[in-house]
Amino acid sequence: MEIVTLERIPIVVGREDDGRWWADIESMPGVMAYGATRESAIAAVRAVALRVAADCIDHGEEVPEPFAKVFSVA
Repeated sequence: MEIVTLERIPIVVGREDDGRWWADIESMPGVMAYGATRESAIAAVRAVALRVAADCIDHGEEVPEPFAKVFSVA
């Protein structure tokens, strides 16, 4: 049995002039989300990233690099 330590996936967070929060996973182009609060933007971008990874799996495509260790098979 092998134990793999997962690296963290950095999320960049910011705020627009109109007060909306945004969150972006720069290592996954196009994975970005907005929210009314900082926490909701982070939750939304995490959900988008998981959906992208799941879609890749469903279509037999390579999983995005940040998730490579999460979904690797020993």
